[in-house]
Amino acid sequence: MVHFGLLGLIPPVLTIALAFITKDVIISLFLGILSGTLIVAGGNPLIALINLSDLLAGSLNDGWNIRIFLFCALLGGLVGLLSKTGAAVAFGRWAAKKARSAKGGLIMAWIFGIIIFIDDYFNSLAVGTVMRPITDKNGTPRAKLAYILDSTAAPVCIIAPVSSWVITVMSIVKGSEGFAELGITEFEFFIRSIPFNLYALLTLIMVLVIILTKRDFGPMQASERLAATTGKLYNVEYGDAPGEISTTNAASKAKPMDMMFPIVVLIVTAVVFFPVTTWMGAIDGETITSFGAAMQSMTLGEAFSNTDASYALFYSAIFTLVITLIYYFVRKLFNIKGASDALKDGIGSMVPALLILTMAWTIGSIIKSAPEDGGLGLSAYLSEVVVGGGFPLALVPAIVFALSALIAFSTGTSWGTFAIMIPITMPIVAGLAKAKGLDLGGMTNAMFISVSAVLGGAVFGDHASPISDTTILSSTGASCPHLEHVATQLPYALFIAVCSLVGFLFGGIFLNVIVAWLVALVVFAIGMVVLPKVYQK
Repeated sequence: MVHFGLLGLIPPVLTIALAFITKDVIISLFLGILSGTLIVAGGNPLIALINLSDLLAGSLNDGWNIRIFLFCALLGGLVGLLSKTGAAVAFGRWAAKKARSAKGGLIMAWIFGIIIFIDDYFNSLAVGTVMRPITDKNGTPRAKLAYILDSTAAPVCIIAPVSSWVITVMSIVKGSEGFAELGITEFEFFIRSIPFNLYALLTLIMVLVIILTKRDFGPMQASERLAATTGKLYNVEYGDAPGEISTTNAASKAKPMDMMFPIVVLIVTAVVFFPVTTWMGAIDGETITSFGAAMQSMTLGEAFSNTDASYALFYSAIFTLVITLIYYFVRKLFNIKGASDALKDGIGSMVPALLILTMAWTIGSIIKSAPEDGGLGLSAYLSEVVVGGGFPLALVPAIVFALSALIAFSTGTSWGTFAIMIPITMPIVAGLAKAKGLDLGGMTNAMFISVSAVLGGAVFGDHASPISDTTILSSTGASCPHLEHVATQLPYALFIAVCSLVGFLFGGIFLNVIVAWLVALVVFAIGMVVLPKVYQK
């Protein structure tokens, strides 16, 4: 028995349906996994629950998975430390001296949003805390600041090499059917797929264009007009603005460098450990007996390409956390009790993400594994059906983008969408690429653009959904009425989604990222000329 046929569709379909109904991706994933174990167990609930427990434990028994799990937890701890030092306030005071105009303040918010990439929640709150006094002073509507915060949260995290988002995507890609055939590491897959991520990159371009040209349209145009004519920075018709929150201690002795120091350390240590872990792993005690010999056995580029990202990022998180703690203690920014509370709060904030990650691995395992290994063999079944039915490979990127966007927008989460869509998309692409007779390069491009379409659609949902955590936190960080933020941002996000959808359609036809970008940019340029004229509020 190679697969369970149509029964294998029950877990992902049930998960998607429950996510739409309950808006709770954790319980939806859990029940999706349970449905899969019930099928494998022949309907016996006792065996199904035992198998489910074993699968959940087994997902954390893998060396890669547990290092990624701990990396995400430690990253949460680091964010907790950053939140308690008062560094954001100090950074904001420094920034206020640099931003002397409304445009300058918005550009600075955009830059800070890109720099603070390690966590989307921290991004929205910290940058909002830093920039809100500056943009308020310059008469910028808070809806515009909220839009910038939201647009530099998920869209930046999904293309930054050191973030919990990317490491989650790499872990799901690594475990999906069809990845092993590409002959590259999961880190190389991520790096090479960045140019294909149309939605994330176009969103960042859109923000900068709006800031520089002031070509607002729709409800954002009305918010700008309200601020310019009345001085009111938010529209009370959408409700009250959230109270201003502070992620820091106002009495802190922090300086601007205290905000950037941990981020710089994290980047530097990660860059160092990517090749170092490869060289360490090359020491076999026989032909290569020392670290120096390992360095001589391969080029620096090969060491980067062949790295195990789970080791490199886990080591980087450990080193960064220790160095940051020592640095903050020396700077007397908090005591041991304060550091302990900050770490607990930060790690605690990651618990929902860690639960989703664990269940993502588990549902991916039961979906792709063959029946003899306790799985449903869905990957093999979908590959057979799609390839045998003559489904066109060219349409896959556009279809998975639209489906991922719908799921993520309805549920408010991109991580759950990654977990559902990537394990389904990759075997379909692999099967269609083989049937079409594509060489390895063609199959790799098809994988890049299809997985990037899933990521883009999922990020759109996280970016635009009114029930998304980052959408809510961006409203909070900017102290903007939530409904005003949703109403002003949604037309912009939808516009970029349309540009990306058209780009993925043509990119899928030609399996070429340059074609995808040319088409997407043409649609983008036309829209930026036409929309401010025809879509006015």
